[in-house]
Amino acid sequence: MSDEGRVRLQKALANAGVASRRVAEQLIVDGRVRVNGAVVTELGSRVDPDTDLIDVDGTAVQLDQTKRYVMLNKPTGVVSSMRDDRGRPDLRRFTKDWPERLYNVGRLDAETSGLLVLTNDGELSHVLAHPSFGVTKVYIAKVEGRVTPQTVARLTRGIDLEDGPIAADKARLLSSSDAGGGSLIELTLHSGRNRIVRRMMAAVGHPVVELVRRQFGPLHLGTLPAGEARELTKVERGALLTLARQATGDPTSEGRSDQENT
Repeated sequence: MSDEGRVRLQKALANAGVASRRVAEQLIVDGRVRVNGAVVTELGSRVDPDTDLIDVDGTAVQLDQTKRYVMLNKPTGVVSSMRDDRGRPDLRRFTKDWPERLYNVGRLDAETSGLLVLTNDGELSHVLAHPSFGVTKVYIAKVEGRVTPQTVARLTRGIDLEDGPIAADKARLLSSSDAGGGSLIELTLHSGRNRIVRRMMAAVGHPVVELVRRQFGPLHLGTLPAGEARELTKVERGALLTLARQATGDPTSEGRSDQENT
């Protein structure tokens, strides 16, 4: 096989920002690096950054530096579109700082705020957005009325909506007031159905007053202010790519229990 376009494994790791070349060499020697699912310990090994899949300690490494991954805390009043045909505020204002043409992964309705991923990685976007891959999202909803433990149980047991039954993966009551202050509830879902949280809460008699998505897969909104965007960290990118490989059954995603504590 021709070595054209191939580079030494330790150089590829260093270029990806995993570690210095010297530290990368030690990772290889220690058996902590896999290429296309196979452990590689030879320092002379070469890889093709365009086609080979590498992971270190089971976490995927981003070799393609043309891919961009951005987290946005979408404010209310903004539609999840790069160009809205009705002239409403859209996502273009949040992507102007990046030269790449970014697209949103999935949608949040205009009145829902929170975590939205913007990227030019179409393959990753498909995995994150398609409900068949089961990527979970965590929402905090402020709702009308006093939510009871029985209602929480009903949400996880399942309810019938006009487009079919639905059940939350998890539901947790955060606060509930008898004085008309409403309730706060945390819902974890993997469904991609339109306005699903709002419809679920309305169906159990507690319409949503405010709704924010706090988590998307392994990503957490943290303290990112509303209306602000930032690039994902190396750790976050690794977590997303690892999730995508696991979801698609890629061989590099198989367990590495023998290396977990090294």
